[in-house]
Amino acid sequence: MRLDSLLTSILPTPLTVSALLLCLASALVLGILTALVFTRGCRHTASFALTLALLPMSVALVIMMVNGSIGTGLAVAGTFALVRFRSVPGTAREIAAIFTAVAMGLAMGMGMLGVAVVFFLLSAAAVLALTKLHFGAMPENAKVLRITVPEDVDYESALPDVFRAHHVTATLEKVRTESMGTLFELTYQVNLPSAVPSKALLDDLRERNGNLPILFTNPGDKDSL
Repeated sequence: MRLDSLLTSILPTPLTVSALLLCLASALVLGILTALVFTRGCRHTASFALTLALLPMSVALVIMMVNGSIGTGLAVAGTFALVRFRSVPGTAREIAAIFTAVAMGLAMGMGMLGVAVVFFLLSAAAVLALTKLHFGAMPENAKVLRITVPEDVDYESALPDVFRAHHVTATLEKVRTESMGTLFELTYQVNLPSAVPSKALLDDLRERNGNLPILFTNPGDKDSL
């Protein structure tokens, strides 16, 4: 029965100023804690952290102003939450953080403080644990290789010889022509013997592609897309 009390709204009817301030203050605290959890140990901008901290309070106010109408509140709050991603592409982690903040704001807007706190604790524990365990992370020696070669180079036979000589496992993912077809840009998924490509490997690749651009990136980096 005590667990069922989590689903009971603390908001009186009609809404009072004290209840409004309590929900908004609680939403702000949860938003700040959510920002601290989701930005811990990863690259982020100050504007994203600030947005994440304020989002639950903003969503809670929207829900209270539409008198608890879930349909109207979801439409307004969801649109508001995704405005950021119209101009700046968000990572999967940022999108998850945004929806977590929106969910807490919805709970706070309905006066379900207990639900919001429990959801935050579960989300924070999951994020911190999975981050600590490097869940879903690629091995450090996994890289994306983008290399440009002249059109007269038989890349199907020339480059695999270099990979075998340096014990590199490579899979050709994409071939694209450049400069009116005079150049090929090749994209490989590679596993290196170490986390950093050796100078000898780079020298051999430069010899085969005539000192044209060579780029090693981590999987998921914007330069590897």
